[in-house]
Amino acid sequence: MEIQLSDEQKTEFRAAYDIFVTDSDDGTISTKELSKLMKMLGQNPTSEDLTEMIAEVDIDGSGTIDFEEFCLMMYRQMQAEEEAKIPERGEKELSEAFRLFDLNGDGFIDWDELKEAMEGTGESIEKWEVDDMMNDGDKNQDGMLDYEEFLNMMKFVQ
Repeated sequence: MEIQLSDEQKTEFRAAYDIFVTDSDDGTISTKELSKLMKMLGQNPTSEDLTEMIAEVDIDGSGTIDFEEFCLMMYRQMQAEEEAKIPERGEKELSEAFRLFDLNGDGFIDWDELKEAMEGTGESIEKWEVDDMMNDGDKNQDGMLDYEEFLNMMKFVQ
């Protein structure tokens, strides 16, 4: 995955990375070094959490994080922080969108409602695209999007 970082961000990420690879035998960050980093940030992840964090960015499958993968991890963290900052106006718009998409007013958006709403934007949408949106958004796998699932899904399409 190609990400765009400013020179300043690259410099900051390199400095942080270099701090945590000093104890490393191979110049990469393992779960051990990542645990130290997270503890310095006031978090106490489990070994499973650490393994999952590495797996999410471990492009080469080595089980450790090299500098490129570290940049990806930091970039994703920055994106997540930005996405968490939905302005109040945006949240009101999303609330209104949910109400409009929920055609039968039951508090959920099902597959047919999602397809109809997407088609209502004037864009043609394929069955597989609706399937993908539902699969990505429907975290509890009940075949419908509740409001929280809808908000989370919309964070990634804004």
